[in-house]
Amino acid sequence: MMTASVKDYYEILELSPNANSGTIERMFRYFAQRYHPDNPDTGDRVRFDEIMEAHDTLKNPAKRAQHDIQRANKSEFRSKLGEEANDKKGIKRDIDIQNKILSILYIKRRRNVRDPGIGDYELEVLLGCPAELLEFHLWYLKEKCWMRRTENGTLEITVEGVDHVNAENQREMTNGLQIEAPHI
Repeated sequence: MMTASVKDYYEILELSPNANSGTIERMFRYFAQRYHPDNPDTGDRVRFDEIMEAHDTLKNPAKRAQHDIQRANKSEFRSKLGEEANDKKGIKRDIDIQNKILSILYIKRRRNVRDPGIGDYELEVLLGCPAELLEFHLWYLKEKCWMRRTENGTLEITVEGVDHVNAENQREMTNGLQIEAPHI
């Protein structure tokens, strides 16, 4: 899959992906002359090297085909990323997973203060969450200082994490109360 660091050679040479070999050569010569390091007015070594790399790839049919596949994958990835960003249910599921992780760690600590840790695999099984997705949530919870990794590699809730769980539970209880006005 094409990552953000992979360059789009069509953009570098300002070409359509449907450009023929003659058009590729013309645009290459134009930009190579313009950005050549020996050009005193517009020379740019970095830009020139990008142009050379783009030309080398697009003039070779096999390299161009590989680049086209990577480019299509990047476009598909961006599309899926946009869809996922608009899916509020996905974000809600993430919040639920994070709350479940903290709840599991909270209960584990409450049951055994001296050995409060739980392993990654055990957490995966309890949550039914794949390691790749769990990694994001563990990163987030560690960055918030709500959990940490112990010396033996297990995960445990921190004091800040306990406070967060308690505050969330208190908030949920408060929101769940139906306060009725007294009858006068």
